[in-house]
Amino acid sequence: MTVEIPTNPVVLQRWPDLAVPRGLRAGVSARAVDLLVRRLTRRLPLAVSYPDGTVTGSPTAVRLVLHRPDDFAARVGTAGLIGFGESYMAGDWDSPDLVGVLTVLAAHITDLVPRPLAGLRRLHVAGHPAAERNSEDNTRDNIARHYDLSNEFFGLFLDATMTYSAALFTGPADDLAAAQHAKIDRLLDRAGVRSGTRLLEIGTGWGELAVRAAARGADVHTVTLSAEQRVAARERVAAAGLTDRVRVELLDYRQVSGSYDAVVSVEMIEAVGYEYLDSYFGTIARVLAPGGRAAIQAITMPHDRMLATRHTYTWIQKYIFPGGFLPSVRAIGESVTRSTDLRVREEFSMGPHYARTLRLWRERFEEARPEIAALGFDETFARMWRLYLAYSEAGFRSGYLDVGQFVLGR
Repeated sequence: MTVEIPTNPVVLQRWPDLAVPRGLRAGVSARAVDLLVRRLTRRLPLAVSYPDGTVTGSPTAVRLVLHRPDDFAARVGTAGLIGFGESYMAGDWDSPDLVGVLTVLAAHITDLVPRPLAGLRRLHVAGHPAAERNSEDNTRDNIARHYDLSNEFFGLFLDATMTYSAALFTGPADDLAAAQHAKIDRLLDRAGVRSGTRLLEIGTGWGELAVRAAARGADVHTVTLSAEQRVAARERVAAAGLTDRVRVELLDYRQVSGSYDAVVSVEMIEAVGYEYLDSYFGTIARVLAPGGRAAIQAITMPHDRMLATRHTYTWIQKYIFPGGFLPSVRAIGESVTRSTDLRVREEFSMGPHYARTLRLWRERFEEARPEIAALGFDETFARMWRLYLAYSEAGFRSGYLDVGQFVLGR
């Protein structure tokens, strides 16, 4: 199904950056993109079909279907991978196996652009907007743009625990809620959380970890910058009868004070930013009591790719996670050592579990399309989120991305 966006004034008013690029630069770069796509189908297990019936590449390979090849090429040629994502949002292309196409591209990410052109990357791609740096002034707005979409929206595709991070499956029959509890319990165990533990959680989510920690008898202080999540987390805590053990606060992690026996943070580091990694770990070390342990869950990428892309403005940052940044395992270890007296004591990799988690979210998302539309989210938004979920799943399927639990101690 195509989406008639390029000439639709109502859609363009809401999504102005989806206007098709025009002009000399767009025309020249579009021709280069067309040649590049045809070259890729000769080297990768990828086929591309065109409106005239032409198919390049192996007929048995996963297929990218170009509905508007000229618009696709103009967008990609002008804005690179941001243009690639925008072209999907606009309906220029689709695929009967979207995750499959994106998995092929993720697995060959370093080979997509010829090396002579790759060296010019920094001259072509956009840099991070200053307003999206994760300073204390900007971070709340960055968080709100994603997590404050509405609790009802997230509830349509997350499980009953409302946990928005990689689950840990112990067997093929595990349902998503049980796998989320297994992930949470492992983190709490590795941080040594038990009755009487003073626990700081950086990044509340919708409150499930705080509730499970308090049910163990811990005294929990959990901080978030999402107003929507704070409301929902407080409701969840109250429903569990644990308001005397859990304090949910709207607070930047850098402003936390006090002393805690344990610190837990689940997929919060991705919202910290490269230049603030030392501040994040420095805060953990500052508030962690002698003998205490911290357990964090973090999405990671290869170190060389992190270095190559850390200053690049991406489609994910523009449309999904403003200010987002994925560290490498090496960057985590170096920041911990550089900025604290802590050390990484344990690492536990669980990347395939995230691919499975994302597949389940994506399936739930598709089933909930009518309800999503009823909340006021249009077709362009739905395509944007479908691409985000599929793009993320492909990253973990291909092994380009990983997720791990890290235990820090003195």
